[in-house]
Amino acid sequence: MSSGYRAVFAVREFRAVFAAHAMSTLGVIVSEIALSVLIYRLTGSPLLSALTFAFGLLPYVLGGTLLSSVADRFPARRVLVVCDLLCAACAAAMTLPGTPVALLLALRVVTAAVAPVFQGTRASTLGDVLGEGDLFVLGRSVIRIVGQSGQLVGFASGGLLLSLVSPRAVLVLTVATFLGSALLLRFFTRRRPARTATGGRLVRDSLSGMRLLMADRRIRSLLLLGWVPPMFVVVPEALMTPYADLLALSPGELGLLMCGMPIGAILSETLAGSLLGPRGRARLTMPVAVLAMLPPVGYVFEPAFGWALLCQILTGCGIAYTLGLDLRFVAAVPGELRGRAMTLMTAGLMTAQGLGMALAGTLAEFVPVDQVIAGGGALGIACVSAVLWYARATAGAQPRGRRTGVVE
Repeated sequence: MSSGYRAVFAVREFRAVFAAHAMSTLGVIVSEIALSVLIYRLTGSPLLSALTFAFGLLPYVLGGTLLSSVADRFPARRVLVVCDLLCAACAAAMTLPGTPVALLLALRVVTAAVAPVFQGTRASTLGDVLGEGDLFVLGRSVIRIVGQSGQLVGFASGGLLLSLVSPRAVLVLTVATFLGSALLLRFFTRRRPARTATGGRLVRDSLSGMRLLMADRRIRSLLLLGWVPPMFVVVPEALMTPYADLLALSPGELGLLMCGMPIGAILSETLAGSLLGPRGRARLTMPVAVLAMLPPVGYVFEPAFGWALLCQILTGCGIAYTLGLDLRFVAAVPGELRGRAMTLMTAGLMTAQGLGMALAGTLAEFVPVDQVIAGGGALGIACVSAVLWYARATAGAQPRGRRTGVVE
């Protein structure tokens, strides 16, 4: 582990945040699988089963826009603990026998709407725990690594648990993880005051903060830089099942292809955080954002399993661009809006990914899968290049009363 990452884990409060995040991430991923299986067993409907995953993404835009001011109006620790307890209550309701499918899906929507508030509040709190410099960037990196690793561990352990016990029993594990996360955050993190004085209507305050952020050209360009690349990066992942069918691959080979992007993300994030300093990571932000779009273009040659796996790993490596973006973003956002900014960034990111998946799947109904993936990469290069041009053009724009403080 690099000295930078060691310095992050040397902060006692961050260790509690890290453990809570690892616990809740594992619970969320396992619950998604368990709930999907439970609904399929109750209804026999592939559509309703798929909606379990879709409802995990779509409410982000609602929670991220209408509830974003929660992250600034109330003490961060209280927000985090209440969100965990609310999610635990929803998961507990899912375990009750006889719960209607409509209510199961509604509970899924509630937990998904809470997620951007929780994630935005946690991200803004990292600035208080670790400062606004390089430790903050590395702390955010660790959180992302946990998220990617959680996908690998969660899908594997979820499948194993479902082979041993019922889906409702697996959901009990989710309740335990949310409660454990709440306890860690409550007793091992500091209480800090709200960033802004509480007043006015919650939704109006959230929308007002969003307008202030989007009105700032510099912040707007950084938000776009956080949203646009992931929208195209998820295209090959969304179409990997039909692509595997095109090549007549086995389920095991499909599973390995699905692991490709998380593996690439973990490797690149760890190496960039360990081997590069702040200047090096800042310089890599823009070129890596474009390079992440190149591997999907290789699907125009209909690559065999080995080459497709390499393309997936290289695409996942593009996540390293966010290391430099994080420093720019936290420096550009005024402190009193940081919670809303982080919530908006998270909500936009998840919405962009969901939109990218939906558009790719729709297009693949009419165009060969390999061409859709390759076309997504080519269009991604054009769109990301345009966003990078806009980001460079606004680099000198100074937020009112605040310097950017980013080394270019």
